Amino acid sequence: MKGIILAGGSGTRLNPLTISMSKQLLPVYDKPMIYYPISVLLLAGIKDILIISTPSDLPHYKKLLGNGSSLGVNFSYVEQPSPDGLAQAFILGEEFIGNDDVCLILGDNIFYSEGLTELLKKAVYNAEIEKKATVFGHHVDNPSSFGVVNFDENGSILEFEEKPIKAKSNYAIVGLYFYPRSVVDVAKTVKPSKRGELEITSVNNIFLDRSEICLELMGRGFAWLDTGTFEGLLQASNFIKTVEDLQSLKIACLEEIAFKMGYIDSSQLKYLASKIKNKKYSNYLLKLV
Repeated sequence: MKGIILAGGSGTRLNPLTISMSKQLLPVYDKPMIYYPISVLLLAGIKDILIISTPSDLPHYKKLLGNGSSLGVNFSYVEQPSPDGLAQAFILGEEFIGNDDVCLILGDNIFYSEGLTELLKKAVYNAEIEKKATVFGHHVDNPSSFGVVNFDENGSILEFEEKPIKAKSNYAIVGLYFYPRSVVDVAKTVKPSKRGELEITSVNNIFLDRSEICLELMGRGFAWLDTGTFEGLLQASNFIKTVEDLQSLKIACLEEIAFKMGYIDSSQLKYLASKIKNKKYSNYLLKLV
């Protein structure tokens, strides 16, 4: 399975912070925002990752991440000339996806839970073995700001709806999606919405019509943080700091995850630690060895 991180868009809700910097490069406490979605893909066992961003921002991602070899993974890059909807990622990434299944994660979504890894493994199994998509729902107070899932009287999925004026459900679909390879062909059939975008909601409804989609609800104990606003960005930073301080463990530490997943060995971890000038961060990595 391969992974795609959508890190485009103009981030206008975060102006003036994002006038000269991509939103997904902003700090969330002690790491760049994009480290968090990368960590989710690594935990899912995904080593081939495509970063999609604007032509002006891609050089900054390449400087930050390189080709991924230092972490034992592979980073590729594709330009998104204009933000034409989430489903556009599969069309732009068609060559990268090839004959593999794919996970799409939004670059400004942060997930945290003790049970996250098991949930990811289940979604990978659904795509690779069952050939079904998997999406995730999270209870929210403002469902009209998100794509939501509606249920029938038996609790089965009735439809997916994009930012409804009067929402029939409080379960938002979060920015993490697993699909079989057929998603590329599905995305090509999607017509632009009234917003002029290729909606991921349309993709999900096609898989629903085929009875080829699974919904996993993130209940108590799952944290989903959307960092697209000032409040969300601050809340995410405070959350990460609080958890790291309480547990003395880092969240989304790519070097640690790569080491524990077996992508790199102890000598490579020591080398990476030596390249980091932040003593607290480098000492944390050395303690892992």
